[in-house]
Amino acid sequence: MAKVYVAGKLWDKEDRKKVEKIDKLCRDLGHETFLPHRDAGIYEEGIDPLPIFKKDRDMVDWCDIMVALLDWQGISSGTAWELGYAHARNKKVIGIVEDKETLTKKFRICVMCFNPSVKLIENLKELKKELKNGEF
Repeated sequence: MAKVYVAGKLWDKEDRKKVEKIDKLCRDLGHETFLPHRDAGIYEEGIDPLPIFKKDRDMVDWCDIMVALLDWQGISSGTAWELGYAHARNKKVIGIVEDKETLTKKFRICVMCFNPSVKLIENLKELKKELKNGEF
């Protein structure tokens, strides 16, 4: 089984619920997961950000694959950083997007996040298929 880093926006409860569904699917398939807000915490003003940064960075190094939820109106700066670092570390990255056909439209995802380094899929059903395929 694989070690999976689950990335995505974390600032509001609804966004966290979405990445938690991805995490649950991965765990239900027997994969070990890292979910940043659960396993490293969420930055709040006044706390030292370094422990969160180091944990997230180290867990990208740890993972075999990153699954990133890429939002309709773009992605968070943290997710963008995680994607770039995962690419630099030669990790397989799967990006979940809504409606792949509109990726190049105004206000969608940056070209740096929808290039050959990210395998784009549209839903959890496709993610399940990718994870069962096991090519990582």
